[in-house]
Amino acid sequence: MQTEKVIDHIVNWLKDYANNAKVNGFVIGISGGIDSAVTSILCAKTGLDVLCLEMPIHQPKSHVSRGQEHIKQLKNNFANVKDTLVDLTPVFDQFKAEVSVTKEQATVDMALANTRARLRMTTLYYYAGLHGLLVAGTGNKVEDFGVGFYTKYGDGGVDLSPIADLMKSEIYDLAKVLGVSEAIIKAAPSDGLFGDDRSDEDQIGASYPELEWAMTMKENGKTANDFEGRKREVFELFSKLNRNNQHKMVPIPICEIPENLK
Repeated sequence: MQTEKVIDHIVNWLKDYANNAKVNGFVIGISGGIDSAVTSILCAKTGLDVLCLEMPIHQPKSHVSRGQEHIKQLKNNFANVKDTLVDLTPVFDQFKAEVSVTKEQATVDMALANTRARLRMTTLYYYAGLHGLLVAGTGNKVEDFGVGFYTKYGDGGVDLSPIADLMKSEIYDLAKVLGVSEAIIKAAPSDGLFGDDRSDEDQIGASYPELEWAMTMKENGKTANDFEGRKREVFELFSKLNRNNQHKMVPIPICEIPENLK
């Protein structure tokens, strides 16, 4: 990959899109992870307004500190970057106190995890509306089009996706050239939706390199029968997640009414 040329391409794409939409720039949620770090730098390089939002909800201290350090570095390097802290913990706790929790604990935990993401999406769009900004997504290709590892109408609710055509490994390549901190680059990827240190790999059951491999194999027409052992296990896992999460990746189904019934 021609990393520097890819960076220039994304920055120009962002700038053109924002100018054509007649907006002032971008708002982005900063998580302390590599995807939001890379995306925020790309947005900042446009020279347009960039608002970085911290939106903690019972967040691990390690995530918070990495995010804060990144924002500090970003503001030191770019005069067009501002930041706001919105502590959503009280909002989340109040929501949790008001809703029914009579299901199995694992089901409740997942529903509440998705609620965190949707509270953040609502907050991003609130500030986008206030300042005339676009909500920049941080999903990569494996998450968005491979296994569907995101919350529908949560972190999947964005105006544009600058890095969604890049594999996770390619995001790391961009991060090194863009000067993302070593603390973020070395941190285990995590969506931070459960208030603990569980990683994406813990949740998915496979690492990003494994998922990238499976995605490439599937695109090349391979099937589970072509592999054995761990490779077959990963390929079957990827295929299952890809199949089960198609509802996130395809347009909302519309019940089309036949002309003779109108």
